[in-house]
Amino acid sequence: MKQSAGILLYRQSSSLTEVFLVHPGGPYFRNKQDGWWTVPKGEPKAGESLEQTALREFEEETGYVVIGELLPLRPIKQKGGKVVYCWAAPGDLDPEITSNVFEIEWPPRSGQKRSFPEIDQACWSDFETAKKLINEQQTPFLDELKEVLSSHKKT
Repeated sequence: MKQSAGILLYRQSSSLTEVFLVHPGGPYFRNKQDGWWTVPKGEPKAGESLEQTALREFEEETGYVVIGELLPLRPIKQKGGKVVYCWAAPGDLDPEITSNVFEIEWPPRSGQKRSFPEIDQACWSDFETAKKLINEQQTPFLDELKEVLSSHKKT
């Protein structure tokens, strides 16, 4: 079973909560917007815990080191069967990120290798906007975070 782990970073002001989402880089995603954004995430390396994976991937994809308490969210299963584990964490960073890169043959069957950023865009979004942008299988992460944060305000 394929697994992935990521961090849903959030920031709060007195009137607004925003979440940090990223858009996958590379030629296949260039013109795809709504429904294609994601939580920064990736697959674990041998011997690495899922929480360590989430922290490493967030730093690799954004250049930002998440510090502080991680709130585990319920895992989800994406259409392809991959199980995604996610932790929410408070933080703030400039969405002008520097992501690591990957190399693929492009154009296909051309024999030419080209490098692309793993993440080509990042943004802060309120929950309503984030639900339009994010991969629909990941919306439960948004719902759960919103629920947890609103229950904390009541206590």
